[in-house]
Amino acid sequence: MNRSKKIGDLGEKLALEYMIRSGFKHVCSNYHSRYGEIDIICENEKYIIFVEVKSRRKGTNYPAAEAVDRNKRIKIIKTSFDYLLKKPTEKQPRFDVVEVEFPSKKITWHENAFSGDEYDEFF
Repeated sequence: MNRSKKIGDLGEKLALEYMIRSGFKHVCSNYHSRYGEIDIICENEKYIIFVEVKSRRKGTNYPAAEAVDRNKRIKIIKTSFDYLLKKPTEKQPRFDVVEVEFPSKKITWHENAFSGDEYDEFF
């Protein structure tokens, strides 16, 4: 396993632990569809949350959340629709990004990082 994969996996583990400590229920991790992957899916009483985790080393030139560009957001949204077609819910979908900075393991959680509304033309 290469070093960046190990850091990514550790970032996802730390992000999930943080979300559970924050009161969210873990639904699944690494959900795959033909469109892409969602790192973490969790929920609370109101929301089903599709989470993209980005891990970076301290001193990287740009924040990890900026790596979730338009193409990545479209893949996440399409994959979330695939998930919701298979597992319908009354909960409001939400798209979050969690940044994990190494070596400090600092976590920055961006709630409602983007909306699926702006991508209606793809469905």
